Amino acid sequence: MAAERRAAPARLSLGVQLGDEIDELPVSRTRLRRWVAAALESDARIVLRFVGTREGRALNSTYRGRNYPTNVLTFTYDDPDGLHADLAICLPVVRREAREQRKPFVAHLAHLVVHGVLHAQGHEHDTDAGAARMQARESELLARFGLPDPWA
Repeated sequence: MAAERRAAPARLSLGVQLGDEIDELPVSRTRLRRWVAAALESDARIVLRFVGTREGRALNSTYRGRNYPTNVLTFTYDDPDGLHADLAICLPVVRREAREQRKPFVAHLAHLVVHGVLHAQGHEHDTDAGAARMQARESELLARFGLPDPWA
């Protein structure tokens, strides 16, 4: 019997940016790259931008018509060369949610990075079935890193 070949991992071009109110990365670039790469289903160019409350509110207001900062926004672009997306992660919101939900900050951040990458690839949670699939995938991916199930 022929040995099964494992598919090559998706290629990732990852950019990381800090918004005006953010002085440093919340975790290492290596850790961010691992989280993004784990959630990829195809080659991708992704930028993670860590923003403060002011920029988070402005982005959410401009693109979603909601006048408050949200935890993660995903912007996906038409690109014939593959997946191209920007994720804006509002660190003050992520920190507050982690405290309120009594979750470790790093676990909540990893969840939101994975969540945003899945959205960039077309995963949605607008229906019960879509939400169940997306939540199962998020739980599976986070478990690879020894992180708790965000839905437990």
